[in-house]
Amino acid sequence: MLNPFDIVIFGGGGDLALRKLLPAMYRAYQEGNLPQGSRILPTVREESKRAEYIETAHEALKEFLSKGEFNAKDWKAFSACLVPVVTNVTEADDDWDKLKAILDEHDVSKSRVFYLSLPPAVYGSCCEILSSKGLITETSRVVVEKPIGYCGNSAEEINAKIAEFFKEDQIFRIDHYLGKETVQNLMALRFSNSLFENMWDAKSIDNIQISLSETVGLESRAGFYDKAGALRDMVQNHLLQLLCLVAMESPNKLNANSIRTEKLKVLESLRPLISTDVDDNIVRGQYVPGDLDGKIVPGYLEELNEGSSKTETFVAIRAHIDNWRWAGVPFYLRTGKRMAKRCAEIVVEYKKVSHNVYGDNVGKIEPNRLVIRLQPEETIQLTLMSKRLDNLEMQLEPVTMNIELSQAYSNGFHSDAYKRLMLDAAANNPSLFIHRDEVRQAWKWIDPIVERWQEKGNPSLYRAGSWGPDDADELLAEKNHVWFNTGDKA
Repeated sequence: MLNPFDIVIFGGGGDLALRKLLPAMYRAYQEGNLPQGSRILPTVREESKRAEYIETAHEALKEFLSKGEFNAKDWKAFSACLVPVVTNVTEADDDWDKLKAILDEHDVSKSRVFYLSLPPAVYGSCCEILSSKGLITETSRVVVEKPIGYCGNSAEEINAKIAEFFKEDQIFRIDHYLGKETVQNLMALRFSNSLFENMWDAKSIDNIQISLSETVGLESRAGFYDKAGALRDMVQNHLLQLLCLVAMESPNKLNANSIRTEKLKVLESLRPLISTDVDDNIVRGQYVPGDLDGKIVPGYLEELNEGSSKTETFVAIRAHIDNWRWAGVPFYLRTGKRMAKRCAEIVVEYKKVSHNVYGDNVGKIEPNRLVIRLQPEETIQLTLMSKRLDNLEMQLEPVTMNIELSQAYSNGFHSDAYKRLMLDAAANNPSLFIHRDEVRQAWKWIDPIVERWQEKGNPSLYRAGSWGPDDADELLAEKNHVWFNTGDKA
């Protein structure tokens, strides 16, 4: 059972804290998973912000919780757990002593979680002040958000600085996609069902697609995004982490070390894409004005308010994992902004039957397909061929079995990746967090792609509200494959 803990949210007045972290902790309280005596200490930079923080949190929860989740009784009890504090994360002033005094009110053996909802550039200075002020105890953990760095060298510098003050087993690098219950169910499907585990290799699978598509544009992230782009922002962490979970071997045990070891093997087996390999296997795009849900939205350059930019807002990659299980199976990775639909899904397409006993007149036999959808709804779909029961003639058609996880549980449970991960950090369970070696290996694969793009070419253009540039379709057509696009096919 989880013991009471203190969690300090640096950047407590920021968008992430108000939109995701506070709702996550509120849900944990409602479900009885926030131990009595736990405290949430959001930091702000000014006393005036501290004085009004409870009301700010109140309004944020009403706005960002799902319909029916917020109620006055739970809010009153939850708000008692909130202890807003003033802290300047780049200056070791007296406010840090006040923070220490608050934390020291409880036994030092009580777990302390320092959640750095901050720009990665200040991770090091924040950790240094935590150390110099004596706030780091044996039961302290630090949670850091992605992306860690903009290249392999910068990531190493950031990780090395954090490691001066926290041991590796105290550092929790978060990727919220790993906290999604459907992602956890991916491992359950694979490793507890012989139906899938015995057919999870190159002998049975034709191709695998992992797509993370967004309908939003830059929103408030223009400055950051133009320096990062889709490759650094989404592929280096989210997509590669999902790829690891799909492709890894069964771990010896479901503990942090075993899972991380298998994920690292996948990253090490990724076929490098260097020089012309980048041109042949990757498409990058940038959106221009287009029709999205009946509304004309501006293009990237208009939102950026700049005359030109080569930053990619879309990436499609054909990757290969060179090991015995996956030899010859293409993994298609895709992410983009201003796409036709918002979705995150993993599509496993199986090979066609080796011998078709039916004639052409019964209908086209399509390959079996497993779709694991992570958002906006959490579903698992399996498409099989079946006889049409409303026809006396032999006619075949694909039939989809659909499991909607949100409807499977009627006890009021709300899947929340941040809730899961924040509670895991408090419980000192690093299974769903990223090891330093994984960060290093991911950048080793990404860096040559960035270097090639800096040398050559511009992103292809695509209309907002589409599924990306035509080049991305052609990338799959080279192997007689097509993208599975949510909403276009059942």
